[in-house]
Amino acid sequence: MNTPDQHRPMKAETILAELNRQRKDMGEDHTDLEWVALHHAFCFLSYKMAEFQKYLDEQSAKGAFDKLED
Repeated sequence: MNTPDQHRPMKAETILAELNRQRKDMGEDHTDLEWVALHHAFCFLSYKMAEFQKYLDEQSAKGAFDKLED
């Protein structure tokens, strides 16, 4: 549990794992814009892990992930 002056951290790997799970659950369909969007977002974020982690750290400092359940 975080104290009031701390915010919940978020790892890029956690978000990427969730995007990948959703992408695989949908089944590969190159005609479905939703699948294509998830696929390319996952690929891009995977290639830009350092930048994505920096963004998540900035969002964490603002409390963006505080309400997520464990």
